[in-house]
Amino acid sequence: MTDLQLDLSPSYWQDFQPDSKDLEQLTAYLLEIETPLSPQDLLPPLIEARLAREEQQQTEEQTQGNEVYLPKGSYKVGQMLAFPGLDWKSGKVLAVRASQTLNGHDFQVIEVQFEGEEPREFAAGLAEHVLNEAPQQEEPTQELSTESVIAANGDQLAARLEAALRESPEFVYIAGRWFPKALIVDVGEGPLNLAEALLDMASGGPLPTEELLGQVELPDGTNPKLAAFSLDLALQEDERFDEVGPAGKVGWFLHRAEPEAVRETPIYLRYREIEYDRDSPSADMLTLERQLDDELSPIEDDGEAPEEVEVRLIFPHWRAGTLPLTDKVARLFPTAYESPRVHFDFVDADSGNRFPGWVVRNARYVHGLRAWYESHGLMPGGYVRARRGETPGEIVVSTAPHRSSKEWVRTVLIGADGGLVFANLKQTVETSFDERMMIYMPSETDALDAVWKQHASKRPAFAEVVSRALRDLAELNPQNHVHASELYAVVNLTLRVPPAPLLALLARSSDFQHVGDLHYRLAGEGA
Repeated sequence: MTDLQLDLSPSYWQDFQPDSKDLEQLTAYLLEIETPLSPQDLLPPLIEARLAREEQQQTEEQTQGNEVYLPKGSYKVGQMLAFPGLDWKSGKVLAVRASQTLNGHDFQVIEVQFEGEEPREFAAGLAEHVLNEAPQQEEPTQELSTESVIAANGDQLAARLEAALRESPEFVYIAGRWFPKALIVDVGEGPLNLAEALLDMASGGPLPTEELLGQVELPDGTNPKLAAFSLDLALQEDERFDEVGPAGKVGWFLHRAEPEAVRETPIYLRYREIEYDRDSPSADMLTLERQLDDELSPIEDDGEAPEEVEVRLIFPHWRAGTLPLTDKVARLFPTAYESPRVHFDFVDADSGNRFPGWVVRNARYVHGLRAWYESHGLMPGGYVRARRGETPGEIVVSTAPHRSSKEWVRTVLIGADGGLVFANLKQTVETSFDERMMIYMPSETDALDAVWKQHASKRPAFAEVVSRALRDLAELNPQNHVHASELYAVVNLTLRVPPAPLLALLARSSDFQHVGDLHYRLAGEGA
């Protein structure tokens, strides 16, 4: 007996794209188990079904659509048969006749014509024969097993499957899980209004779906997992609700109850793009750009998730009570499959106090630290440390150790005309800081806030802002020059700007003179 051989090209799974039949088979699978699944969880049934399809197709190709000959079969004149013992050659039945009894069993003899050969005779209707077992697909080799396919191509296959599910109108999605739209339970306005009331009583949330389901009534007999998925979908499609749980968890929040700085990017963090030549900054400048680690910098960091990050605050984040969500920082904080906002808990490393935090993924910042900055005496230029807590999803924050003392630091004052004045003054500093980027702030920031509002409506000329900042800072330095990182910190007192446009301006404009080691002065002004 010849077993069927499943033959796939070496690049089969690299080139694989789910088709309509794959999605039909996944629909049937999901309807059977009544449980929404992620693309990763759908890979095993997808691969198993595709291997079965390929096996069937190759079997049909080998038999040319003809019935497989087995000695126990009954055949008719004119019928086409495929013979596995003859390397799947096909022949036409020319005649059927009864034969003598064999071992007490009656049987027939069929005469078969193969192309280009003399007719041959075969037994038929013979109930007991060693060749009566239908040819079977051999056990898949390691390369063709579902487990090995997933191990070698799992991420790529899951991404392609997800793309196919998104394009299909037959599937719906929530929090990384998919299900056929046809089986979704209808959730009316009443349950949604009740969910809103429950979240209102919980100060906006977040509440998990299971807690809402305990109060919201859905049709009796509904599969609990399907009921939760259906409610999640209804909440997702209602603008009153926001799914804010980290990846793998679902948590619902009232959109109107979220902090304003979460619903809308604070004015201090809004960047109006400045055109610049990316090739202008020198290698030293690009190194500085990476060190400053601004969330607006076009820098990708594909390293492993850090155990702890240390961030130097600039005024916009200090004033907004936020942290920059750079690539490095983002790998530390909770994320989500799609939700633009993720709710989590901060924990103060010293006191253990917990307070809410928000990852605003699209705008690339983490909100919730304004009061904490004030309580710890942090200033722009100060260091903030963040690490994962013991409980998944929580972030522990601390300041870098520093003995509280009087320090000579750059201080910003508000002049009688509302303008900014800089001076080196002795101030009580409570946390460690970057000497070049430290700016001691007045207790009232109304004048600065007014500048930001003014700049939001009427954007100042970027080069003029840089020139003025360089002139003001140079007056504090006996050498009459300023480091690029100092300039970056001070420019961001009144205008949100990432390092690259500033560094490109310093590199290409004749108004600025490089005096070495990324120090600059205004052209024509000596030491």
